[in-house]
Amino acid sequence: MPETQDQQKFVYDFTEGNKDLKDLLGGKGANLAEMTNLGLPVPPGFTITTEACKVYLDSGEEPSALRDEVSAHLEALEEKMGKKLGQADDPLLVSVRSGAKFSMPGMMDTVLNIGLSDQSVAGLAAQAGDDRFAWDSYRRLIQMFGKTVLGVDGDHFEEAIEDAKRAKGVTVDVDLDAADLKKLVGEFKNIVAKETGRGFPQEPREQMDLAVRAVFDSWNGDRAKLYRRQERIPHDLGTAVNICSMVFGNLGPDSGTGVAFTRDPASGHQGVYGDYLQNAQGEDVVAGIRNTVPLADLERIDQRSYEQLMQIMETLETHYKDLCDIEFTIERGKLWMLQTRVGKRTAGAAFRIATQLVDQGLIDEAEALRRVNGAQLAQLMFPRFDHEVASGDTVRKIGRGIAASPGAAVGKAVFDSYTAVKWSRSGEKVILIRRETNPDDLDGMIAAEGILTSRGGKTSHAAVVARGMGKTCVCGAEELEVDTKRRRMTVPDRDGKDGLVIEEGDVVSIDGSSGKVYLGEVPVVPSPVVEYFEGRMHAGADDADELVGAVHRIMAYADRVRRLRVRANADNAEDAARARRFGAQGIGLCRTEHMFLGERREKVERLILAHTEEERDTALGELLPLQKDDFVELFEAMDGLPVTVRLLDPPLHEFLPDITELSVRVALAESRKDHNENDLRLLQAVHRLHEQNPMLGLRGVRLGLVIPGLFAMQVRAIAEAAADRRNAKADPRAEIMIPLVGTVQELEIVREEAERVIAEVERARGVDLKLTLGTMIELPRAALTAAQIAESADFFSFGTNDLTQTVWGFSRDDVEASFFTAYLEKGIFGVSPFETIDKDGVGALVRDAAHAGRATRPDLKLGICGEHGGDPESVHFFHEVGLDYVSCSPFRIPVARLEAGRAAANSR
Repeated sequence: MPETQDQQKFVYDFTEGNKDLKDLLGGKGANLAEMTNLGLPVPPGFTITTEACKVYLDSGEEPSALRDEVSAHLEALEEKMGKKLGQADDPLLVSVRSGAKFSMPGMMDTVLNIGLSDQSVAGLAAQAGDDRFAWDSYRRLIQMFGKTVLGVDGDHFEEAIEDAKRAKGVTVDVDLDAADLKKLVGEFKNIVAKETGRGFPQEPREQMDLAVRAVFDSWNGDRAKLYRRQERIPHDLGTAVNICSMVFGNLGPDSGTGVAFTRDPASGHQGVYGDYLQNAQGEDVVAGIRNTVPLADLERIDQRSYEQLMQIMETLETHYKDLCDIEFTIERGKLWMLQTRVGKRTAGAAFRIATQLVDQGLIDEAEALRRVNGAQLAQLMFPRFDHEVASGDTVRKIGRGIAASPGAAVGKAVFDSYTAVKWSRSGEKVILIRRETNPDDLDGMIAAEGILTSRGGKTSHAAVVARGMGKTCVCGAEELEVDTKRRRMTVPDRDGKDGLVIEEGDVVSIDGSSGKVYLGEVPVVPSPVVEYFEGRMHAGADDADELVGAVHRIMAYADRVRRLRVRANADNAEDAARARRFGAQGIGLCRTEHMFLGERREKVERLILAHTEEERDTALGELLPLQKDDFVELFEAMDGLPVTVRLLDPPLHEFLPDITELSVRVALAESRKDHNENDLRLLQAVHRLHEQNPMLGLRGVRLGLVIPGLFAMQVRAIAEAAADRRNAKADPRAEIMIPLVGTVQELEIVREEAERVIAEVERARGVDLKLTLGTMIELPRAALTAAQIAESADFFSFGTNDLTQTVWGFSRDDVEASFFTAYLEKGIFGVSPFETIDKDGVGALVRDAAHAGRATRPDLKLGICGEHGGDPESVHFFHEVGLDYVSCSPFRIPVARLEAGRAAANSR
């Protein structure tokens, strides 16, 4: 029986959990518990579970038992610390942090120093012996609490701080003294009262309870929902809440806060990576408000803490067997661990780290394969900037920052998220430029090609989120003065005076691998990973070759273990040859209609205009040798590998002139009494073939049944080309695919005609071609009657593009520009069903048709040739269903190969 609320445990002490309880304790809570169990210096605290959040989100109220459980754990914490929450003379202060299973920008920001009030601030000052520290901590609480819990616009607090610094004549917060900060506290309290209609809460437990509830509410905030849709995170997980006793990094120069990585998250190289900020607290580092010093500088500042941190980092990486992201605070020379998690990393770092850990014996090859994914591989295949030509009149280097997330991004400069989203929706590529980003910028970051900030480092909000999304990012470009209000960026001259000004809309280029920033559009060059797949680059010693070597090792293992074969969608010898270099094991879809374009269009027009059998035969006779030559080249490029040729599929009107354009041409000719007989016949044909919904009209198998000799001509061209290659001692392996079949009778008629033609060619050439005949399952009825259709088919190839259209009733060509954006924003779709297979609808038809087809014919070959064949998530589904192969565009073949291997590794 399921537990009732009264029976459930909603609160866990850090000593009670472990890293395997992320579903219940969230990522932060589970890892805080794990570090506590490892004996690392973690401030005591407790975690409110995701189950409590789910009850709250479902009912609008917290579980009835939650308050008493929190009280019991708070009392235990107070006893352990020897002080009570908010105690006037010696206050226990706590932080409240959200912590979902997955790290998720958009959730509520951390609130520090809960428990401070007008009464306890003096006690904190007395205990610390530092008035400035106490008032700094209090102003931080009001600022964080006001913004994240009470919903006050954060700009009000920032403007008050800027005013205070201007009045003092200083530029950084640490130069404000105790009197300045005490005055600022008063101003902050006035802001809260004005904006919320109530005073800042003085009762410590009320502060904590309001913060907990705000964390729960933030799960359904707009930013959190946007990020979950972007990353395909389920909406029903809920978030945990972590309540942790405070340690202070803002107690002076012997204190500070930092973020560390056990390896470089940008490159994967081993070393000391991270940021440190003296006399700072909590979010100062990741917010990017003050520029940090490299973590290596901590050895000079506090050698004892540095050495202890290095030991802890090694312990954590060995324990988690992965790159770890660590947050820490030093309080008057004592090191405290505030968080660890498996760190986000760039695509290149993911491949390097996976192979490094194999070499260190921490993981095996199967786990290395699981640690990377197709989206990361696709990022590595993007072009890079050509720095040799990044100069001159059209391109100018204007600055350099920290290379936070690699890639080459070019776009128009925009200075706020609203503009980034607006311009990107109109088709513009944009670079989002900010002094520093915060969670409010998430939608703009998603819309932008890349992110540029003038503040912050590799652990700032912009850097971490960009790496997680695979976006190019340059941070901390200090020499660039960003003015978001005036929507411009200034590059000072050598004397420090205003120099070059970049206005909104100017094109800029940012290089996330070098940190360089350019005005103008920098040309791009191919990625070394693409050159590797093309056979032009091999693993070696330098950085690019090292990355290629890591990719090569993981791809080799994926190819060894995968069950799914990977073919290409290719219509000509050039694409086929490239696909083969990329690792294609055949062609899964050759669209013969693409062979009728260009100069051949006129010959197709003659076929459509034919009035007599003789005219039709003449037109088909002209097309036959052209088709045959195409197939000869294709079979040569794919010698020894299967080539699935789809017979003509699209409506014939696509080969004719536009009806409006042709009507105008004919009308103008008639007005000039200059009649063109061919145009008149074309117009009649266009009218005759015009359909209101051509994608559901005369196309596919229907063409072969209605136009005598059309499919027979194509089959003959395929058979003769195969015979030519066979007589040349080659190994052509042609598979003929009949499209858009809805009933077995259609397939039987076309198959009978095709077999007759193939037999004629075999007799005439004296060869046994061993051609197979199958069909494309792209209509719901075909999927539902797959058992019958399999009686006349040697193979099924699922055309998931049309199957998605006909199952959903969507036009792929129209919906993207009409209502899809609204559907995605409202959460009806997490992702477009044309991008990732709709498992519950289209996927169910594929699964059932595959099962039914094999029940009729156990040796039935099953493949998929829609766009989903190169989509990582869809590839895993096709592996589970039991298909034999996927087929996709040549450029996506490496991604499909990798994901097919990952699917096999995950199913072990």
